[in-house]
Amino acid sequence: MIRLTRAQVREIDRLASERYLIPSIVLMENAARSATDVASDMLDGECFGQVLILCGGGNNGGDGLAVARHLHNRGADVSIALTTRAEDYKGDALINFNIVRQMQLKIAPVEIEEIPKSSALLIIDAIFGTGLNRPPREPFGKIVDAVKRSQKPVLAIDVPSGLDCDTGQALGPCVEATQTITFVAEKVGFENPTARKYLGKVTVGDIGCPRELIEEVQTKQSSTNEHEGHE
Repeated sequence: MIRLTRAQVREIDRLASERYLIPSIVLMENAARSATDVASDMLDGECFGQVLILCGGGNNGGDGLAVARHLHNRGADVSIALTTRAEDYKGDALINFNIVRQMQLKIAPVEIEEIPKSSALLIIDAIFGTGLNRPPREPFGKIVDAVKRSQKPVLAIDVPSGLDCDTGQALGPCVEATQTITFVAEKVGFENPTARKYLGKVTVGDIGCPRELIEEVQTKQSSTNEHEGHE
Protein backbone atom coordinates (compact mmCIF):
# COMPACT_ATOMS: atom_id res chain seq x y z
CA MET A 1 0.00 0.00 0.00
CA ILE A 2 1.23 3.48 -0.88
CA ARG A 3 1.43 5.85 2.07
CA LEU A 4 2.62 9.43 1.72
CA THR A 5 4.13 12.05 4.01
CA ARG A 6 3.04 15.67 4.24
CA ALA A 7 6.06 16.69 2.15
CA GLN A 8 5.31 14.08 -0.52
CA VAL A 9 1.71 15.25 -0.83
CA ARG A 10 2.89 18.82 -1.36
CA GLU A 11 5.43 17.67 -3.94
CA ILE A 12 2.81 15.71 -5.87
CA ASP A 13 0.47 18.70 -5.89
CA ARG A 14 3.28 20.97 -7.08
CA LEU A 15 4.46 18.70 -9.87
CA ALA A 16 0.93 17.90 -10.99
CA SER A 17 0.48 21.61 -11.69
CA GLU A 18 3.98 22.48 -12.91
CA ARG A 19 4.94 19.41 -14.93
CA TYR A 20 1.56 18.00 -15.96
CA LEU A 21 -0.20 21.38 -16.23
CA ILE A 22 -3.16 20.31 -14.10
CA PRO A 23 -4.60 23.48 -12.52
CA SER A 24 -4.80 23.21 -8.74
CA ILE A 25 -8.49 24.13 -8.85
CA VAL A 26 -9.05 20.95 -10.91
CA LEU A 27 -7.37 18.88 -8.19
CA MET A 28 -9.62 20.52 -5.59
CA GLU A 29 -12.69 19.86 -7.71
CA ASN A 30 -11.77 16.20 -8.14
CA ALA A 31 -11.17 15.89 -4.40
CA ALA A 32 -14.57 17.41 -3.71
CA ARG A 33 -16.31 15.02 -6.09
CA SER A 34 -14.61 12.04 -4.42
CA ALA A 35 -15.66 13.31 -0.99
CA THR A 36 -19.21 13.96 -2.18
CA ASP A 37 -19.52 10.37 -3.37
CA VAL A 38 -18.49 9.09 0.07
CA ALA A 39 -20.84 11.53 1.81
CA SER A 40 -23.68 10.30 -0.42
CA ASP A 41 -22.88 6.71 0.52
CA MET A 42 -22.97 7.64 4.20
CA LEU A 43 -26.41 9.14 3.58
CA ASP A 44 -27.47 5.87 1.92
CA GLY A 45 -27.58 7.68 -1.41
CA GLU A 46 -30.54 9.77 -0.20
CA CYS A 47 -29.14 13.30 -0.18
CA PHE A 48 -32.33 14.97 0.97
CA GLY A 49 -31.57 15.66 4.63
CA GLN A 50 -29.48 18.27 6.40
CA VAL A 51 -25.69 18.21 6.20
CA LEU A 52 -23.45 20.45 8.32
CA ILE A 53 -20.05 21.26 6.84
CA LEU A 54 -17.37 22.77 9.11
CA CYS A 55 -14.95 24.72 6.92
CA GLY A 56 -11.55 26.06 7.91
CA GLY A 57 -9.54 28.68 6.08
CA GLY A 58 -7.10 26.66 3.98
CA ASN A 59 -7.47 24.27 1.06
CA ASN A 60 -9.17 21.73 3.34
CA GLY A 61 -11.87 24.32 3.88
CA GLY A 62 -11.92 24.91 0.13
CA ASP A 63 -12.60 21.20 -0.35
CA GLY A 64 -15.48 21.49 2.09
CA LEU A 65 -16.95 24.47 0.27
CA ALA A 66 -16.82 22.57 -3.02
CA VAL A 67 -18.42 19.53 -1.40
CA ALA A 68 -21.20 21.81 -0.16
CA ARG A 69 -22.28 22.80 -3.65
CA HIS A 70 -22.10 19.24 -4.98
CA LEU A 71 -24.25 17.94 -2.10
CA HIS A 72 -26.65 20.84 -2.64
CA ASN A 73 -26.96 19.89 -6.29
CA ARG A 74 -27.75 16.31 -5.25
CA GLY A 75 -30.60 17.54 -3.08
CA ALA A 76 -29.07 17.95 0.39
CA ASP A 77 -29.98 20.81 2.70
CA VAL A 78 -26.45 22.10 3.29
CA SER A 79 -25.31 24.46 6.03
CA ILE A 80 -21.73 25.80 5.94
CA ALA A 81 -20.25 26.75 9.32
CA LEU A 82 -17.06 28.79 8.97
CA THR A 83 -14.36 28.27 11.59
CA THR A 84 -12.38 31.12 10.03
CA ARG A 85 -13.15 34.61 8.77
CA ALA A 86 -14.58 34.76 5.26
CA GLU A 87 -11.98 37.38 4.34
CA ASP A 88 -9.17 34.93 5.12
CA TYR A 89 -9.93 32.75 2.10
CA LYS A 90 -7.53 32.97 -0.80
CA GLY A 91 -6.62 31.10 -3.97
CA ASP A 92 -8.73 28.05 -4.83
CA ALA A 93 -10.56 28.15 -1.51
CA LEU A 94 -11.64 31.73 -2.24
CA ILE A 95 -12.92 30.69 -5.67
CA ASN A 96 -15.11 28.04 -4.06
CA PHE A 97 -16.25 30.43 -1.34
CA ASN A 98 -17.37 32.92 -3.97
CA ILE A 99 -19.22 30.19 -5.87
CA VAL A 100 -21.23 28.99 -2.85
CA ARG A 101 -21.97 32.58 -1.93
CA GLN A 102 -23.33 33.24 -5.43
CA MET A 103 -25.39 30.04 -5.10
CA GLN A 104 -26.82 31.56 -1.92
CA LEU A 105 -26.06 28.51 0.18
CA LYS A 106 -26.38 28.92 3.94
CA ILE A 107 -23.05 30.27 5.21
CA ALA A 108 -22.43 31.59 8.71
CA PRO A 109 -19.70 31.68 11.37
CA VAL A 110 -19.72 28.49 13.40
CA GLU A 111 -22.01 28.56 16.43
CA ILE A 112 -20.39 25.96 18.62
CA GLU A 113 -23.27 25.31 20.97
CA GLU A 114 -25.62 24.82 18.04
CA ILE A 115 -23.62 21.84 16.72
CA PRO A 116 -24.99 19.30 19.27
CA LYS A 117 -28.51 20.59 18.58
CA SER A 118 -28.19 20.28 14.80
CA SER A 119 -30.69 18.16 12.88
CA ALA A 120 -27.94 17.25 10.42
CA LEU A 121 -27.76 13.64 9.31
CA LEU A 122 -24.04 14.05 8.68
CA ILE A 123 -21.26 16.41 9.81
CA ILE A 124 -18.36 16.98 7.43
CA ASP A 125 -15.03 17.97 8.96
CA ALA A 126 -13.13 20.27 6.58
CA ILE A 127 -11.30 22.38 9.15
CA PHE A 128 -7.63 21.31 9.00
CA GLY A 129 -5.83 19.12 6.47
CA THR A 130 -2.40 17.57 6.07
CA GLY A 131 -0.62 20.87 6.68
CA LEU A 132 -1.43 20.93 10.39
CA ASN A 133 1.74 20.24 12.43
CA ARG A 134 1.10 22.01 15.72
CA PRO A 135 -1.73 22.08 18.27
CA PRO A 136 -4.69 24.15 17.02
CA ARG A 137 -5.77 27.10 19.12
CA GLU A 138 -9.14 27.50 20.76
CA PRO A 139 -11.98 27.48 20.06
CA PHE A 140 -11.00 24.35 18.10
CA GLY A 141 -11.15 22.15 21.21
CA LYS A 142 -14.69 23.37 21.91
CA ILE A 143 -15.67 22.55 18.31
CA VAL A 144 -14.28 19.02 18.67
CA ASP A 145 -16.21 18.55 21.91
CA ALA A 146 -19.43 19.87 20.33
CA VAL A 147 -19.08 17.50 17.36
CA LYS A 148 -18.59 14.57 19.72
CA ARG A 149 -21.61 15.57 21.81
CA SER A 150 -23.74 15.72 18.67
CA GLN A 151 -23.32 11.94 18.23
CA LYS A 152 -23.71 12.44 14.48
CA PRO A 153 -21.80 10.48 11.84
CA VAL A 154 -18.69 12.44 10.82
CA LEU A 155 -16.88 12.43 7.48
CA ALA A 156 -13.33 13.83 7.68
CA ILE A 157 -11.85 15.40 4.56
CA ASP A 158 -8.29 14.10 3.91
CA VAL A 159 -7.42 13.74 7.62
CA PRO A 160 -9.45 14.23 10.80
CA SER A 161 -8.82 17.77 12.00
CA GLY A 162 -6.24 17.78 14.78
CA LEU A 163 -4.36 14.68 13.58
CA ASP A 164 -0.72 14.91 12.47
CA CYS A 165 -0.71 13.05 9.14
CA ASP A 166 2.98 12.11 9.47
CA THR A 167 2.90 10.66 12.99
CA GLY A 168 -0.71 9.60 13.38
CA GLN A 169 -0.74 11.33 16.76
CA ALA A 170 -3.38 13.80 17.85
CA LEU A 171 -1.82 17.25 18.29
CA GLY A 172 -4.35 18.05 20.98
CA PRO A 173 -8.14 17.83 20.64
CA CYS A 174 -8.94 15.81 17.49
CA VAL A 175 -12.09 15.04 15.56
CA GLU A 176 -13.14 11.40 15.81
CA ALA A 177 -14.45 10.57 12.35
CA THR A 178 -16.82 7.80 11.39
CA GLN A 179 -15.10 7.75 8.01
CA THR A 180 -12.14 9.56 6.41
CA ILE A 181 -11.85 10.27 2.70
CA THR A 182 -8.15 10.85 2.05
CA PHE A 183 -6.72 11.92 -1.28
CA VAL A 184 -4.13 10.36 -3.62
CA ALA A 185 -3.04 7.77 -1.03
CA GLU A 186 -3.18 7.02 2.67
CA LYS A 187 -0.85 9.10 4.82
CA VAL A 188 2.07 7.52 6.69
CA GLY A 189 0.58 8.33 10.07
CA PHE A 190 -2.48 6.23 9.32
CA GLU A 191 -0.54 3.05 10.08
CA ASN A 192 -0.06 4.21 13.67
CA PRO A 193 -2.55 2.21 15.78
CA THR A 194 -3.35 5.32 17.84
CA ALA A 195 -4.75 7.00 14.71
CA ARG A 196 -7.52 4.45 14.25
CA LYS A 197 -9.91 5.94 16.80
CA TYR A 198 -9.83 9.22 14.87
CA LEU A 199 -9.85 7.90 11.29
CA GLY A 200 -12.76 5.49 11.30
CA LYS A 201 -13.12 3.75 7.96
CA VAL A 202 -10.58 5.08 5.44
CA THR A 203 -11.34 5.54 1.74
CA VAL A 204 -8.77 6.80 -0.79
CA GLY A 205 -10.09 9.29 -3.32
CA ASP A 206 -8.57 9.79 -6.77
CA ILE A 207 -8.04 13.47 -7.62
CA GLY A 208 -6.46 12.96 -11.04
CA CYS A 209 -2.74 13.02 -10.24
CA PRO A 210 -0.84 10.83 -12.73
CA ARG A 211 0.02 7.41 -11.35
CA GLU A 212 3.60 7.76 -12.60
CA LEU A 213 4.02 10.94 -10.55
CA ILE A 214 2.80 9.33 -7.35
CA GLU A 215 5.13 6.36 -7.83
CA GLU A 216 8.06 8.66 -8.66
CA VAL A 217 7.67 10.78 -5.55
CA GLN A 218 7.21 7.77 -3.31
CA THR A 219 10.21 5.93 -4.81
CA LYS A 220 12.42 9.03 -4.54
CA GLN A 221 11.65 9.41 -0.84
CA SER A 222 12.15 5.70 -0.20
CA SER A 223 15.55 5.83 -1.93
CA THR A 224 16.53 8.88 0.13
CA ASN A 225 15.57 7.16 3.38
CA GLU A 226 17.48 4.05 2.39
CA HIS A 227 20.57 6.09 1.51
CA GLU A 228 20.44 7.97 4.82
CA GLY A 229 20.11 4.65 6.63
CA HIS A 230 23.42 3.46 5.17
CA GLU A 231 25.34 6.58 6.11
